[in-house]
Amino acid sequence: MITRRRSAAGLLSMLAALMMLGAPPASADETTAQEPAKEPPKVELVLDVSGSMRAADIGGRSRISVAQQSFNEVVDALPEETQLGIRVLGATYPGNDKARGCKDTQQIVPVGHVDRVEAKTAIATLRPTGFTPVGLALREAAKDLGTGETTRRIVLITDGEDTCAPPDPCEVARELAAQGTHLVVDTLGLTLDDKVRRQLTCIAAATGGTYTAVQSGDELTGRIKQLVDRAGDTYDQTPQQVSGADECATAPLLSPGVYADREQFEEHRSYRVPVAPGQELRASVSVALDRTLNKDYGVLLRAITTDGRELVRGTDAGSGRTDVLSTGLRWSPEIPATTDSADLTNPTDSTDSTDSTDPAPQTEDPATQDTVCLVVSNSFSAPASVQRTPGLPVELTVDVVAASPSPSGPDLGRGWVLLAVLGLAGLLTGLITGWLNRWRIVRREN
Repeated sequence: MITRRRSAAGLLSMLAALMMLGAPPASADETTAQEPAKEPPKVELVLDVSGSMRAADIGGRSRISVAQQSFNEVVDALPEETQLGIRVLGATYPGNDKARGCKDTQQIVPVGHVDRVEAKTAIATLRPTGFTPVGLALREAAKDLGTGETTRRIVLITDGEDTCAPPDPCEVARELAAQGTHLVVDTLGLTLDDKVRRQLTCIAAATGGTYTAVQSGDELTGRIKQLVDRAGDTYDQTPQQVSGADECATAPLLSPGVYADREQFEEHRSYRVPVAPGQELRASVSVALDRTLNKDYGVLLRAITTDGRELVRGTDAGSGRTDVLSTGLRWSPEIPATTDSADLTNPTDSTDSTDSTDPAPQTEDPATQDTVCLVVSNSFSAPASVQRTPGLPVELTVDVVAASPSPSGPDLGRGWVLLAVLGLAGLLTGLITGWLNRWRIVRREN
């Protein structure tokens, strides 16, 4: 019996060895290219310390004390690579001279690697004092962050609208966006006042940021942490402004790169990309939801031919308030179309059109390349009180690379060789198991 068990064990060992021999060897790229050093994430918190922050209406605590606690927790949890600054407004001038009060903004923590003790000490000294010069504070915060290749982020926390315009804070936000400094302003409102909401939504929309109304200390802390962490998720390429068309024939011709556009509710926007034989198109789109939307919404990215035949699509959907919807697709001339759908590229309420300034013009040679039309669509709607214009911020990433194997099925390592090995291993396992079971039955009968 011992001899038979050893024979069975030997067969199992041989089977394991056979499977090991059939498996493809693991390999590593020993020559890893050294990536250039990336800019550290930079973010500045801008806090309203005007007189209205004394109000004790957040869980029985004053707005300023809730904000101070949230700032302390954010500083404690700050990622080591993130450079943080803190600017305040309305914190020092207690008088009634508006000309002086509307210049009251200071940076209490310079943008850089934070000394946590010093930062928390500076936060603890804040007392609600004066006016609310939001526009001036935003302009100064942009200077604090400087310029660079990656996104800078300002997080504005306030309980009231600007009391010092001009400069109007919404106009300041548009001014900063127009400068191409790649600056995003997110706004957090500590009240549900409709005027405050409209102003903060306008500021965020102008720069592709988000607006959030917060009603508790935990919500404020969590949202600031989320936005600070998001500052690290930046890219090295500043998007080029582009204006999508309402049909493929007049759409701008794009080369690989990152592009920014805006899309109205329930609109379709088209862009063209040339793809040569042996190449593969990879594209993704992200739509920032910078205002309150009705539930059940989605974004659709399609690759279609110039005559409207659908090649492939990607979708994303949501049923509540989120910050962004993203989806992507890949296609090459070797990958067949997924469906023969009708041309659905007729827009709804499209107001933009292409012009002579569209980026990355290319020379199209029909004999050597296909022209693929990318169509971005959405199913957004909003309450009547929400502003429709400008459209929601859209970021489109386009790349054309050497074609890779079709993703229609799983990659089985070395293909048929490994499949044959696995089949043989299964057959041997079945034979050995059957033989052992039969031997046990015969032994019991004897």
